[in-house]
Amino acid sequence: MCDFAGPDVTCLTLGGRSGGVSEPEIHSISMSDDPFSLANRIAVVTGGCGVLGGAIASGLARARATVAILDRRRDAAERKAQEICRDGGQALALAADVLDESEVRRACDQLLERTGAVDILINAAGGNIARARNDERSVFDVPAGAFDEVMRLNVQGTVIPALVFGEAMGRRGSGCIVNISSMAATRVLTGVLGYSVAKAGIDNFTRWMAAELARKHGGRIRVNAIAPGFFISAQNRDVLINADGSHTERARAVLAHTPMGRFGEPADVVGTVRWLVSDAASFVTGAVIPVDGGFSVFSGV
Repeated sequence: MCDFAGPDVTCLTLGGRSGGVSEPEIHSISMSDDPFSLANRIAVVTGGCGVLGGAIASGLARARATVAILDRRRDAAERKAQEICRDGGQALALAADVLDESEVRRACDQLLERTGAVDILINAAGGNIARARNDERSVFDVPAGAFDEVMRLNVQGTVIPALVFGEAMGRRGSGCIVNISSMAATRVLTGVLGYSVAKAGIDNFTRWMAAELARKHGGRIRVNAIAPGFFISAQNRDVLINADGSHTERARAVLAHTPMGRFGEPADVVGTVRWLVSDAASFVTGAVIPVDGGFSVFSGV
């Protein structure tokens, strides 16, 4: 978290340096005058240094949440937290690998010791890996280890934080989790078998956890997901953008099947996530919301 004194910003890294820290007010979630406000809520964003995760983290901070950036790279998490602070938000950095349960538990304990609660978890860590793709080779030539790696990154990388931070929410009887699915979960996208299977698992996990937590821990714990369409990132740039900046054949096919006729921008996901974690969506759980410019509903004909 950060405190402002002129242009200088001091951020807190849990387990590390601190200074000029203003404590957040801890609360129990209830309907407010502004149902979209996230004031006084504590949000954790895994993968908060990435393209979509970073946009979501900044958007939650603008909605007045205190945002914990969780990343395995402490320096990257600190830089993102400082960016949010400079923009007038409240942020802190947590260092943990989402695939290491002990590290995630330690980060959760540090956060709870400092703030007393966690209200929101955004599972934005994940993505595809190049050696698991089969764009220009047979699927039979994809190494089994590459398939396992992309499954672990996306499934365990979501399940572990959801169980760890979800347990803390369960003890309080309130909280919101948002997972990141994909068009690949429900539409056949060539070249990405492992990623597609993993994201289909995220859809199932989201619905399962929504029912489980609401039934056993009360109706104020909600679990939803967003399913982004096509966004250009470091992971997919080479398959969508040519060296000269023009669109690849795959990119042209995507745009032809996207009624809005463009790729998504990181800001496009922020409003949907903000709605899902706010009081405005208090009766929404188990939903997977497309943010895709209409890709999921258009046959191309």
